[in-house]
Amino acid sequence: MSGALDRYIQAGEGISVEFKRCGSQPGQDTFETICSFANRQGGSVLLGVRDDGAVEGVPEVSALNIERNISNVTSNPNLFNVSPLVEFERLRDSEGRLVIRVWVPMGPSLYTFKGAVYDRVADADVRVKSDAQISSMVARKQSYYSERTVYPWVTESDLEMGLLDAVRDALRANDADHPWLSLSDEELLRAARLYGRDQLTGERGFNLAAVALLGKEDAILDVMPLYRTDAVLRRVETDRYDDRLVCRSNLVRAYDELVGFCEKWLPDSFVLDGGQRKSARDVIVRELVCNCLIHREFVSPHIARITIDGEGIRTRNASRALFAGPVTLETLDPTPKNPVIANFFTQMGRSEELGSGTRSLYRFSRLYTGRDPVLEDGDQFTAFVPVPLVMTAGVANEGGCFAEAGAMADGVGEIPRRNRTRAEVEAAVKDLLARYGSFPASAVAERVASVGERTVRRYLAAMVKEGRLVSAPRGRSTTYRAGNSDDSLGGDC
Repeated sequence: MSGALDRYIQAGEGISVEFKRCGSQPGQDTFETICSFANRQGGSVLLGVRDDGAVEGVPEVSALNIERNISNVTSNPNLFNVSPLVEFERLRDSEGRLVIRVWVPMGPSLYTFKGAVYDRVADADVRVKSDAQISSMVARKQSYYSERTVYPWVTESDLEMGLLDAVRDALRANDADHPWLSLSDEELLRAARLYGRDQLTGERGFNLAAVALLGKEDAILDVMPLYRTDAVLRRVETDRYDDRLVCRSNLVRAYDELVGFCEKWLPDSFVLDGGQRKSARDVIVRELVCNCLIHREFVSPHIARITIDGEGIRTRNASRALFAGPVTLETLDPTPKNPVIANFFTQMGRSEELGSGTRSLYRFSRLYTGRDPVLEDGDQFTAFVPVPLVMTAGVANEGGCFAEAGAMADGVGEIPRRNRTRAEVEAAVKDLLARYGSFPASAVAERVASVGERTVRRYLAAMVKEGRLVSAPRGRSTTYRAGNSDDSLGGDC
């Protein structure tokens, strides 16, 4: 039995877990559970498991049709008043029987199935009829999702309406037949749930999500006075920073600005994923930036931060998690912080569905460096993804290793503040060759800070003349590798 499936079976049914037998199609009670999970705190429906936890499995030939049926029913406005988010994961027990996990996050709306409201109470789906109970559910959701807060004074003049053309371009690139493409500006904003009614006060207007996604700077400051994302590079000046971007733009603009900053300072190595050549860096940056922008608590005083250092890239942003602790593939049960904003980014093709993005981050981190990311949720969500050992940005040496000055790990990036002799320069060269196989002069100068780069180049030229090193022009720079003499400094990448 897989670790994830075993964890659900051992826990048993409860407020966020439901077992369902399933033949070729799911029964009506499956959709009642989906409705109740969306109305409460979210949960997982395990299709192919009996109430007592025994695994029966679902027919292999029916798996795709079951998933399509659930997607079609939850998207049908005649059955669900608002489409709840659903995501599928296929699990197997030790005997290979297939179980379909239907993951349903808590949603921002009050959901109904066939006109009825369902809530989750312990391990049961309860049909709610009392107006008082329904009002309580609305109040709970209203206070939980700050992105839904309505600001009646915000008008179209407070938004960068011109950005909607760029939004449409992204929609078209992601789906040429996207239904939003045929809508007017006003219709698109309503379809994206950026304009609505406060369910408690009855006031109508643009909500916080609209200001966060498209707002002009003055409107953002009025609604979210502490909003900003601070991106810094710390490799040489570890106590301060080597480069910095303070981003106060709306989310549509901030995405491009922050992705550009991260791509500028992270090495770009291509990997094979399913036989296709992809940029691991681009996938990782996209996921981390998206998470930092769209899964944050906007009314929190904590500033969101993205830090690139000699070990990797780190993000930190205010969160509002139902469950705190490490986020791993085995414990993955994400809850959307801002489903309206997240859906807007998903429609534009800038982010994946909830859960899929985390799995993609794990997969490409392993392809990038062979190591897992470190993710943890709580009052703040933190993420760390390591990067390859590097020396010169975007340049691969003859051994295929990527390198960038100042980005060495395990203490290579530390800069001693004392003069060094030629013997110390040679020691630095030996270590660089042992680690990377080749290097530029600037990498030695970074390690021997008080010896200027011109002096370093003279030492290196002497070593080339002695046959201890071989120089190789690389565009505007020169890299050095071990020579063939008996006194070669040697080293493998």
